[in-house]
Amino acid sequence: MDEPIPVTRAVGHGTAKLMPDVDRERAWLLTVDGAPQSYVDLDEPAHLEFEYVRRLGHVLDVLAEPGRPLDALHLGGGALTLPRYLAATRPGSRQDVVEFDRKLLDLVAEQLPLPEGADVMLHAADARAWLEAAPDASADVLVADVFGGSRVPAHLTSVAYVREAARVLRADGVYLGNLADAAPFTFLRSQLATLSTEFEELVLIAEPGVLRGRRFGNAVLAAAHRPLDLAALARRTAADAFPARVEHGAALRDLTGGARPVRDADAVPSPEPPGGAFGVG
Repeated sequence: MDEPIPVTRAVGHGTAKLMPDVDRERAWLLTVDGAPQSYVDLDEPAHLEFEYVRRLGHVLDVLAEPGRPLDALHLGGGALTLPRYLAATRPGSRQDVVEFDRKLLDLVAEQLPLPEGADVMLHAADARAWLEAAPDASADVLVADVFGGSRVPAHLTSVAYVREAARVLRADGVYLGNLADAAPFTFLRSQLATLSTEFEELVLIAEPGVLRGRRFGNAVLAAAHRPLDLAALARRTAADAFPARVEHGAALRDLTGGARPVRDADAVPSPEPPGGAFGVG
């Protein structure tokens, strides 16, 4: 039997590697310049390996009744982990994926093909430019997981960007964002303030050690015009193999404090992770 072998290729923004998981027959880890980007199991697309991706998946699970298709827009492609997840858990979902690096998209499409019948359209474009051209009220959920290297680009952190996201979402739609920060949470607090300019409901999901300021790590933000099912979300995140806390209401207002919304003129990328924070090998 042929053993899967790693694949290394120069892409538009670095060197991408696809490394097989020795414990799962058709599972792969994608890294770019050593930073983990995605994990995919081609035989079990509903398997989510990374902690923060599992938390995004928990929110996707409670957005609507089980199995109901969603119209989803993904900013940031990677190895298409969440589009595969939605195609498996909510068959019939229509999905658009926007990834700036065309060579990375080509590598993933070639080496890790999408399941037959998955309604997923791939677009090589800048996330904000594509969003600004997207139709009004065209998505049930928008997932923003865009990193230039290991940092969220500045132009995806501002009030103008959030305004476009809110425009593209339907009235009951939900914005989901992945970002990374550490105490004193200057970037995270600014993003909470920025999202609150357009959305009434904000939810933060993160590992307790990150929230206590013990380490740099990922935080998942959900924003909507309607209440989310916090009880169901809290149960899922608490029972996960990697438990997390769900913060809402007064706790988030306290965390946001006096942080001000970010304007395009003063937008900056998310902080640089400390050495080794997300590296592999």
